[in-house]
Amino acid sequence: MTALSAADAHREIVERHDKVLIVDFGSQVTQLIARRIREAGVYCEIHPFQNADKAFADLHPKAVILSGGPASVTDEGSPRAPQAIFDAGVPVLSICYGQQTTAVQLGGEVQGGHAAEFGRAEVEVVEESALFRGIWQKGGKYPVWMSHGDRVTRLPEGFSVKAVSENAPFAVATDEKRRIFTTMFHPEVVHTPDGAKLLSNFVHEVAGLRRDWTMAAFRQEAIAAIRHQVGIGRSKERPSQATGYGRVLCGLSGGVDSSVAAVLIHEAIGDRLTCVFVDHGMMRQGEADEVVSLFRDHYNIPLVHVDASKQFLSELDGVTDPETKRKTIGRLFIEVFEAEAKKIGADGKGAPEFLAQGTLYPDVIESVSFTGGPSVTIKSHHNVGGLPERMNMKLVEPLRELFKDEVRALGRELGLPEAFVGRHPFPGPGLAIRIPGAITREKLDILRKADAIYLDEIRKSGLYDKIWQAFAVLLPVRTVGVMGDGRTYDSVCALRAVTSVDGMTADFFPYDMNFLGRTATRIINEVKGVNRVVYDVTSKPPGTIEWE
Repeated sequence: MTALSAADAHREIVERHDKVLIVDFGSQVTQLIARRIREAGVYCEIHPFQNADKAFADLHPKAVILSGGPASVTDEGSPRAPQAIFDAGVPVLSICYGQQTTAVQLGGEVQGGHAAEFGRAEVEVVEESALFRGIWQKGGKYPVWMSHGDRVTRLPEGFSVKAVSENAPFAVATDEKRRIFTTMFHPEVVHTPDGAKLLSNFVHEVAGLRRDWTMAAFRQEAIAAIRHQVGIGRSKERPSQATGYGRVLCGLSGGVDSSVAAVLIHEAIGDRLTCVFVDHGMMRQGEADEVVSLFRDHYNIPLVHVDASKQFLSELDGVTDPETKRKTIGRLFIEVFEAEAKKIGADGKGAPEFLAQGTLYPDVIESVSFTGGPSVTIKSHHNVGGLPERMNMKLVEPLRELFKDEVRALGRELGLPEAFVGRHPFPGPGLAIRIPGAITREKLDILRKADAIYLDEIRKSGLYDKIWQAFAVLLPVRTVGVMGDGRTYDSVCALRAVTSVDGMTADFFPYDMNFLGRTATRIINEVKGVNRVVYDVTSKPPGTIEWE
């Protein structure tokens, strides 16, 4: 069996599905469109407007969505959608900036200088539309989220108004015969309560696409693609027995992404997968043991556990700069991982040819640049960045089509424990970036205990799944306190909890004061070395979620 490249393995999966092309004009919430379409059971891909012609030709989508964006269509050189999309006759949904460029390109008019709408608004349905079927009724008024300065002032021929708002006379305008639908508001955001239903109507009622993008189907397709990529077949005598030459190494971080990738690959190729878990000594309380137990005992996956905590802490001794911490941890990980890989390659079973990464779809989406063409930004996974080139290995990235929530769904499909699948994000450098200043073993122990108490209280209160990420930070600050009859001079612990969709923006979680008081009391009473607890109420922006 001929081995596939990672790109070929990707195509092997997506070619089987109905597809939607999302043309990105630079909106901060374009990824939300894709997530809503995926939730509706339809596969979609995001491509920047600069590459949309090629993406449309390569992908052969059965529908297209044009996103919002920060530009003004009235400016010279502002982005446009490929004319081929309108000429092809496929259903089109144009959102905000997408509506405006659609209007201009098809003979309508857009003007600036009118009253803008930013934030919550209300639209009134004036005519029925296939987009509204079973959701909105003629004469009804519905909340939506607007974000526009310009507005359409004349519709192209064949279009009619379906809904209006106070400052958008063409809040929804459609050419139902050509199946072109435009909205001035953003249906993808949660502030438009019926938005997900409208998007689902577009792909199913208007475009007639199948609900064939499920994690059960993806699991089987990905397994077949992995086997094909690494050149493994099945024995005719023993169909469950993998045969062939491919061996795969997977660098486990203990996080959801690499864990789901490892379990999926193991299901595909069995013992031809070897996982390497480099324990840098900066994980949360009990996590290293949980990872080893899950993979060795529960899944029986070959696992090399390397306790390199002494080496990491030795090289981090006295390091206070956050970026130096990250680079030091990344470099050491590569060195330790590479040394273990050489040992595995000398076991007489042949050197591994493939390296598995938990790369997700947001990591490979091309970014949009309005002044110099598309700029492709492909992030390196925090644990294995630089390894493929250094070790001359081919990449296996079975999750590169998925968003984070889809990875969690796949993890559940694979039988991973809910407590593991639903775990909050955890940075690759671990607790190292939650201890501003120098790192010591003593500080790590203090932070682990405080963090464990904090998360325990969150779970007891039933809040864990309502929070995107929560953690404790040990500050390089000591304060005076009184405990019993004695004076203390100990550290300050900061608590952080945020709500978010994708981590790009975030707001602090609004705990009640009873929760904060109870948690602070437990930490101060149970963690020696902490005598003061504070809560971080900074949003992102202007702050970041992590402290370093």
